[in-house]
Amino acid sequence: MSSRARVIPVTIDTRPAPTGPEEGRGSLRDSIRRRPLTWFFSLAFLLSWAAWTPYVLSENGLGVWHFAFPGAGGSSQLLGVLPGAYLGPITSALLVIGITEGRPGLRAWRRRMTKFKVSWRWYAVVLVSVPAALTLSSVALADRGPELPSATVLAVFLPGLLLQMITTGLAEEPGWREFAMPRMQRRYGPVIATLVVGVLWGVWHLPLFLSDWGGWPDVDATEPLEFVGSAIALSFVMTWVFNRSGGSMPLVMLLHCGVNNYISIAWSDMFPTLSSDDTTHAFLLSSTAAALVLLVATRGRLGYVPDATKAANATQRL
Repeated sequence: MSSRARVIPVTIDTRPAPTGPEEGRGSLRDSIRRRPLTWFFSLAFLLSWAAWTPYVLSENGLGVWHFAFPGAGGSSQLLGVLPGAYLGPITSALLVIGITEGRPGLRAWRRRMTKFKVSWRWYAVVLVSVPAALTLSSVALADRGPELPSATVLAVFLPGLLLQMITTGLAEEPGWREFAMPRMQRRYGPVIATLVVGVLWGVWHLPLFLSDWGGWPDVDATEPLEFVGSAIALSFVMTWVFNRSGGSMPLVMLLHCGVNNYISIAWSDMFPTLSSDDTTHAFLLSSTAAALVLLVATRGRLGYVPDATKAANATQRL
């Protein structure tokens, strides 16, 4: 994203300097305009972690507060986790875009978010490759083939995927991939940008490992580390899909939610001999293999074609 250089006239302003709330607001807006990425990442963490604190401290987590979040749709996570997810990446992205680009920027953001018009082959590849990769990695862990999924699993698989798109996909990807990745790529290239976004995306989830979202209290110390590693590896795949599809956010969200949907709905039915901890191993194995293949095949470009004009004008700083 380009920004205009400010020309400072060589004159002496004899008017008194503004004081009070107006000065604070002005300096804050200027700070956000100068460092939009820093503000986005900071706000994403601050808003989500603050909203998740009651959930982590409740009976659904550490048990410091003697209150349990009621279940909605069979899970307390809808009320305990989803509000914080929505308050984080997507809200932070909209706030920063609104301040730095105004209504034109928000309209452009909306157009990118609704870019459904890509080749049907892309949708087919994502819909098939995600379950296939996770199945193959699970077969390697179980040392046996998968069970046939039940009729119930088949019936709820696509509705579950749609629900994941509305919840997880819409809450996270408009911030991490739609807002942060293009700006990071223009400055640092696809590999460094993906590493940074992938690490921050993974670390952003860490407080949830102190709740039933992450299986608390039965959480091994290696599980959060594996999760962050998986998030980094999956980020390389998502960067490639984002770049090659011309920035189709629905497609990127479908990739992300395809992983969640398969693990939450189909995995235990197809691999009953594996423990719940093995989902993390399967996720890490499949995403790392896919990331390595793409890095080698694209020689680290991950489908990125830098726009020379935008790159020359990009003056955003972390």
